[in-house]
Amino acid sequence: MQSQYQGDSIFWVEVDRIKPNPFQPRKTFDEAALLSLSESIRQYGVLQPLTVTRKEIERPEEGIYVEYELIAGERRLRAAKLAGLLQVPAVIRTGEDSDRMKLELAIIENLQREDLNVIDRAVAFDRLAKEFGLKHIEIGKRVGKSREYVSNTLRILLLPQEMRDALAAGEISEGHTRPLLMLIDRTEEQKVLFKEILAKRLTVRDSEQLARRVAIERVRKTDLTPELLLLERELTEQLGTRVRIEKKDQGGKVLIDFFSVEDLAHIRAMLSRERAAKTDEQTPITKDVADVAVASDPKPASTQEKQEEDLYSINNFSL
Repeated sequence: MQSQYQGDSIFWVEVDRIKPNPFQPRKTFDEAALLSLSESIRQYGVLQPLTVTRKEIERPEEGIYVEYELIAGERRLRAAKLAGLLQVPAVIRTGEDSDRMKLELAIIENLQREDLNVIDRAVAFDRLAKEFGLKHIEIGKRVGKSREYVSNTLRILLLPQEMRDALAAGEISEGHTRPLLMLIDRTEEQKVLFKEILAKRLTVRDSEQLARRVAIERVRKTDLTPELLLLERELTEQLGTRVRIEKKDQGGKVLIDFFSVEDLAHIRAMLSRERAAKTDEQTPITKDVADVAVASDPKPASTQEKQEEDLYSINNFSL
């Protein structure tokens, strides 16, 4: 009975009998892409067979019931259901595949198709390491990647959940995780960098420069007085960008970060507005201003009339 399922023969299997792979690492499927694939399947059929294992289940009063467990091809199965297919082509693997093998095959298929996002990939690697005791180098050999690639992917799981969610949603790239992981032991600085990446759409290179600068600033801040630290924080809040004060033996300098022409224009406008406000507060009343003030006062008008009357008074004429 089992011999007929050996080899690479392709069989037609009812879609309702195929159960999902419990070790499927991929958790999200693009609905638009599935609809596009289902339309293609509706016209041309399933061009590449699925991979399944066969299970015989004994049911009371019904005899032997056969069902299949999916190993690879979940996108094709979902799209085939959307297209209304009742059967799909499948390769039935012989024997009882181990749970580790099912997970490995699912990971490899997704990696080969580049359909697995970085978070799902990291979670899959983590399962291989924790549940099946595989070392990083062994995982790398099975998926065709280096040990460093596996280790760096697993490190992504150390990020806070909000950053992992942003990565899975495509709001930040896998490259952005490197500078964020550089600040793994500095929670507040890591949050600030993450928000700046989102708000200012920082490149990976800019993000790495900021992360390195934070490490330097950590040492530098011990040289600043509380007053200078407060001033630095106030300037950062007012200008909406990172401001650093560097103190020297004599004086020092203020460094203001900007990442685009728009940023620089905004900083310039803020500084100009601040300078104008201070000028208005400190400018003394000049003669011209005083003249305007006098001219606008109703009382001086009567004084002027009195002066005109005195001008034509007889006391001002001489014979």
